[in-house]
Amino acid sequence: MDESSVRVKMQSVVDTVASDIGGIRTGRATTSLVENIVCPAYGGTQRLRVMELSSITAPDPSQIIINPWDKSIIGDIRKGIVEANIGLNPSIDGEIIRIIISPLTTEDREKYVKLLSAKLENGKVMIRQVRGDEMHEIKKKFEEKVITEDEKYAEEKKLQEITDGYIKDIEEMGEKKKTDLLQL
Repeated sequence: MDESSVRVKMQSVVDTVASDIGGIRTGRATTSLVENIVCPAYGGTQRLRVMELSSITAPDPSQIIINPWDKSIIGDIRKGIVEANIGLNPSIDGEIIRIIISPLTTEDREKYVKLLSAKLENGKVMIRQVRGDEMHEIKKKFEEKVITEDEKYAEEKKLQEITDGYIKDIEEMGEKKKTDLLQL
């Protein structure tokens, strides 16, 4: 078993899940809500993320300020955020885009907790898929008599420990996000 390769694959899954759940709205303004939204810029000739087109700040818990570096594409950025359909209503305020984050209702919070649970479970499934692929390789090595039975069990045990560690990381991220979601 190539332990570093397994760790890289599993860390990639954890990073993907972290990015994915970062976009789930909580009652608080955070730049991660908008930074990865893709906008058609310069007459639709390029598709760039908001973070590539502007500086993004959250000066207080109820608003996000987007300050485009090129003021001529301010309308494109606003349009991209609206079309992302994530429940945000950006308004152009001079040379900036201001997004006011309204407090979440109890129903919204419950909906986002369900979405969070689905994304976390998907991440765990991807981690288990990496484990399954590696288990298959270990069994193949054993059947080809490249490794002994003791080595097979030792590698399987080590692989399970690594898997458990990464699943725990995903669960901890989920708990933190769930706490943020349920906080009034």
